[in-house]
Amino acid sequence: MHSEPLILTFAALLGAIVGSFLNVVILRLPQPEESIVFPASHCPKCQAALGWYENIPLLSYIFLGGRCSHCRCRISLQYPVVEAAMAVLSTAVVYRFGLNITAGGFFFFSAALLVVIFIDLRHQIIPDMISLPGIVIGFVLSFFSPLISWLDSLMGILCGGGVLYTIALLYFFLRKQEGMGGGDIKLLAMIGAFLGWQALPFVIFASSMSGALVGILVMFLERKEGLSTRIPFGPFLSLAALMYMLFFQEITSLYWSYLDGSLF
Repeated sequence: MHSEPLILTFAALLGAIVGSFLNVVILRLPQPEESIVFPASHCPKCQAALGWYENIPLLSYIFLGGRCSHCRCRISLQYPVVEAAMAVLSTAVVYRFGLNITAGGFFFFSAALLVVIFIDLRHQIIPDMISLPGIVIGFVLSFFSPLISWLDSLMGILCGGGVLYTIALLYFFLRKQEGMGGGDIKLLAMIGAFLGWQALPFVIFASSMSGALVGILVMFLERKEGLSTRIPFGPFLSLAALMYMLFFQEITSLYWSYLDGSLF
């Protein structure tokens, strides 16, 4: 479903503004003593409060040359990347689904996954404050969305959490060590709540394949540089879920074309 250019522009601006707030969430949520509301935005290095002109999504980073105007310390590239990514996702959601409750739900879903990606990359945790409310919200929205039934959502929650829990349990019994955290299990349950059980085969397959490829590359670099890195799985699950959300019709069509032999 396509939308007018003015609506898409508004969606991009809204996404960039929300992305600016998501940077605060990404920075503060993993810290139990921090609030995502207070104090106001400030430089994480010198703690100086930021003026309104320093909080304009994307533009402030460019105008400031990527540095704090107070202490001149370099601003993390994460800030404009998150703002730009949320602007793109917001525009894509409205372009694909229009202005309705489905788009609103997927807007929230996109924001939650973006937070998960960056927190998991930095801290290797997936906060329950994101995934658990996300499971509930995804299930509630299924009663109002024409794209997914409440039963599909419920099955997505049960199958999503159950599949990864079973894999984690088997890995623990075979290797006697934890291979997948509980955060990944809850995250896949949230993905199932929003996208339904039908999305899970693609999400698990795509995230596993991309994760394996990155893992092989990291193993090669570790041997070469003598480093040791643990790769979080949450970003791969999140990216696969976003891909399915935006291209589920094409993915489903490709799948059935493969099964009936018309793909080749």
